[in-house]
Amino acid sequence: MKKRYAICGVSGRALGMFAGPILTTFAGSCELVGLLDPDPARFGLFRERYPEQAGIRTYAEGEFDRMVDETKPDVIIAAGRDDTHARYVIAALNRDLDVITEKPMVTTGEDSRRVLEAEKASKGSVTVTFNYRYAPIHSKIKEMVLEGKLGRITSIDLNWYLDTYHGSSYFKRWNRVRELSGGLSVHKSTHHFDLVNWWIGQKPVEVFAYGALNYYGAEGEANPKKEDGRFCSTCDYTEDCAYYSRWNARSKNIRVPDDHLGSLDAGKSAAFPYSDYRPDQCIFDSKIDIEDTYTATVKYDRGALLSYSVNFSLPYEGYRLAINGTKGRLESMEYHMPGRTPFPTPVQTIDYFPLFGSKETIHVVHREGGHGGGDPLLLEDLFMGEDRRRPYRILSGAEDGAYSVATGEAVWRSVKEHRPVTIAEMLGGGAKGREASLIGEGGGR
Repeated sequence: MKKRYAICGVSGRALGMFAGPILTTFAGSCELVGLLDPDPARFGLFRERYPEQAGIRTYAEGEFDRMVDETKPDVIIAAGRDDTHARYVIAALNRDLDVITEKPMVTTGEDSRRVLEAEKASKGSVTVTFNYRYAPIHSKIKEMVLEGKLGRITSIDLNWYLDTYHGSSYFKRWNRVRELSGGLSVHKSTHHFDLVNWWIGQKPVEVFAYGALNYYGAEGEANPKKEDGRFCSTCDYTEDCAYYSRWNARSKNIRVPDDHLGSLDAGKSAAFPYSDYRPDQCIFDSKIDIEDTYTATVKYDRGALLSYSVNFSLPYEGYRLAINGTKGRLESMEYHMPGRTPFPTPVQTIDYFPLFGSKETIHVVHREGGHGGGDPLLLEDLFMGEDRRRPYRILSGAEDGAYSVATGEAVWRSVKEHRPVTIAEMLGGGAKGREASLIGEGGGR
């Protein structure tokens, strides 16, 4: 019997990452039975992309219970705007349904606590799609830690870089409003915090951070004119905007190498497929209320310390990683999207330095697909069941999602309040007792 899925939030990610594979690759065991979204125009996009599936039932905001009653799904997929995730995840758990949710699981520690409590009372469970775990280089790092090659983990350095193409995209869209995304320390950095939590098998307990809006917003140094309400497709100042002109020819016929972002070149057409929403808002608008630069220190329950930074406006994209332990150190550098990098980039490897011995360089088999080759492997686990041949758990659960969100919110709270912030504060509702019960459980269901 096929497993039945309904999608809440018909985003580009929902169409490409979930609906498409359900309807094609995994059609033998999966069935898409319903779509829910507040914007009817998004149903039109679905029908344009999958015209043979035009009969799939659609539902408006507020019709969740009706959708469940009429379509009888086994699994709800929450893939809409970040601030909607908690609503659908909790509603699904209250109906004893399983849930697959895009990261971040929710946008606040308080909503994380609500999800954990709803899952505890439900027959359903939550899976968070942290696809970066599945990138072959990241899985190899996990294996090296489990094998004990580093010994007890003592410190981690992780510096993440987003180029001017990808980084600026968040400031064109709804992500630029904290109420909708939780800020980029939640929307984006939960990816990174989850990776570290998973790699080292420790739980974050306290955060201290600094952050700023350095590049975007009305005071951005590259702002050609302080004027709100502009859109890239109709702006009179695009030739004076370095962020626009870097990726767009004046003829507007350029095609930028892309990954999972979809088309960010909003200058090609003034016609947008959504109701009352445009993804080409000016990156220098004064309504932007999130940061584009963070540095943070995170303390873990078993003594490890993370030194983390992320910058959303750099000449190239990727990260630098080092993990230190009582028996050695590993280093790795990734250049993401080499087609957008203005210099040759090497293939990513892992350098291993035993504390007393010779350096080893470790190569992995790289895979095609989004998020470093992780997306196809994640989809197999989601729709075929987790690959039990792995010597470790890799699918993320609600606890993993909660810790990553709580860390991201703690970063912002620390920036705002100029003080260390505990994860227990963010999760609230007896989180200290919950943290004690989770230690050593591996963090996933």
